[in-house]
Amino acid sequence: MNQKGKLYLIPSPLGAIQPLTILPLSVKMAVEKINHYVVEHEKHARRYIKSIHSSKNLDKLHFSQINKFTSPEEIPAMLQPLYDGYDMGIISDAGCPGIADPGAQIVALAHENNIRVIPLVGPSSILLGLMASGLNGQQFAFHGYLPIDRKERHQELKKLERQSKTNNQTQIFIETPYRNTQMLEFLIQTLHPTTLLCVACDLTLPTEFIHTAPVETWKKIKADLHKRPAVFLLLSEADY
Repeated sequence: MNQKGKLYLIPSPLGAIQPLTILPLSVKMAVEKINHYVVEHEKHARRYIKSIHSSKNLDKLHFSQINKFTSPEEIPAMLQPLYDGYDMGIISDAGCPGIADPGAQIVALAHENNIRVIPLVGPSSILLGLMASGLNGQQFAFHGYLPIDRKERHQELKKLERQSKTNNQTQIFIETPYRNTQMLEFLIQTLHPTTLLCVACDLTLPTEFIHTAPVETWKKIKADLHKRPAVFLLLSEADY
């Protein structure tokens, strides 16, 4: 094979739900034909592939893993199947590859080597949360995880709130699920009472919860976020 393979970015569900209830046919078609994958965790990817295509022979699949334990020196070799002419898929543990996901490193390297990259449609908690928030979808920024240290987190939140007010920009961030309850409490204590806050939790799942309200109103809302994947969004519009 002389022609390089194509790199498919294959989205996965955001939680325990049958994949084909939310994913398009293009994802199933890609999984049916691809045998080479870069994934976050092989066991999770095998289970996901089997749920998409039950008759897929998993013994013929080839996996490379990219996660927080992967060294930069290991990454270039992961693209070898593409150079050999085989199509390859990237699968994130949840959501879209390359969005708050280590797969972005593989995509960047593919572009450097003139390999065609094909993104497939699927759920992104960041975009779904923004869509459902009612906050500004024209100007927004995603910040990943905020600092763990309370003083640093307070400073970062106030900075984001100022940026939101100055630029009319929605600020988006996430937290480790088991710290979501503490995060919400911290937001209520730190942000201005009129700042709009959206919490989007368990997106696309039967237990989905999405609500936007001023911080002052959130003091009266009882929301169980413990160990439930969530996205937090804020927008400061008021003069104060």
